[in-house]
Amino acid sequence: MISLIAWLWLLLGQGYFWRTDVRLPSRQDPDEWPSVCVVVPARDEAGVLPQSLPSLLAQDYPGRAEVFLVDDGSSDGTGQLARELAERHGGLPLTVDSPGEPPAGWTGKLWAVRHGITLARAREPEYLLLTDADIAHAPDSLRELVAAARTGAYDLVSQMARLRVESTWERLVVPAFVYFFAQLYPFRWISVWRARTAAAAGGCVLLRADAAERAQVPDAIRHAVIDDVALAQAVKRSGGHIWLGLAERVDSVRPYPRLHDLWRMVSRSAYAQLRHSPLLLAGTVLGLAVVYLMPPAAFVAGLAAGSVWAAVAGGLAWIVMGATYVPMLRYYRQPAWQAPLLPVTAFLYLLMTVDSAVQHYRGRGAAWKGRTYARPDTALDES
Repeated sequence: MISLIAWLWLLLGQGYFWRTDVRLPSRQDPDEWPSVCVVVPARDEAGVLPQSLPSLLAQDYPGRAEVFLVDDGSSDGTGQLARELAERHGGLPLTVDSPGEPPAGWTGKLWAVRHGITLARAREPEYLLLTDADIAHAPDSLRELVAAARTGAYDLVSQMARLRVESTWERLVVPAFVYFFAQLYPFRWISVWRARTAAAAGGCVLLRADAAERAQVPDAIRHAVIDDVALAQAVKRSGGHIWLGLAERVDSVRPYPRLHDLWRMVSRSAYAQLRHSPLLLAGTVLGLAVVYLMPPAAFVAGLAAGSVWAAVAGGLAWIVMGATYVPMLRYYRQPAWQAPLLPVTAFLYLLMTVDSAVQHYRGRGAAWKGRTYARPDTALDES
């Protein structure tokens, strides 16, 4: 019954997080298109760069725009490949530079972003587009982002790129990743001025340059492992107006063919999301068990034991759970019959979260591409 009540509340009281109709808001082309600098931090991205970088260089943008790719100590020739792709494809001007190893207290990505923003500021852009090296943009992506930001007077406009769902494990895990994110940060609440909820999707963030200076980013969030959420929090706390929604033509090309790959993606930052608190970890594990695992367990146990009330309560909670998951499955073009499998996926996320805590206390922290952050910080407390 507790689980059923929880699902009825999630259905109606959590910002309708399960709906997938939050897309770029209504927009009109501005009379004069502002200048934009695109900053791309990249570390060992030679495998995906041929699919992503040409899409940025080919942006059909009426105003002045250029791309800064910051090679964050790559060992696979990422920087040289970027130069070759620019020579081959043409398009927007490309600058490739490297900031060197990050100093103590900085994550590698944010140090690269800082370097890219410093280079960009010499061009005095009105907007910065922060995008990851594995993100492919439709030709009108930048135009649409700027038009939306101008029309809605947003300081930050972010789109959650559509992640790849080709392998069996991607189909099982990826839609739930976005579903859980939206449950934590309901998109409808993010753009509300007085709401405390703030989040962004790091793969695609259009940010006013003066808003970045006002929020002192990325310096104010230099410790953050979950840097996109920290960035949005910093901008909103400084008085900025922000927006986040699902993308239609912005896609991640990074493959996660094995469960191990997805496991690393989630576990490297899951415990940081819980602020490294054993109490929050225990509460999260209990909450996942009661909300996601209890409904099918109660349904099956109720049927086996002849307890009608247990079977009905568990079955209804399971139905509501699955119904809220169907829109996300449709967004990812997956069959609706996968919805009843959400408890299985939630159990995997429970294990990933526990493993994230274990790795943290072993001193491995948020390990990513050869770097380990023993005590990452996602909040702004230390800034």
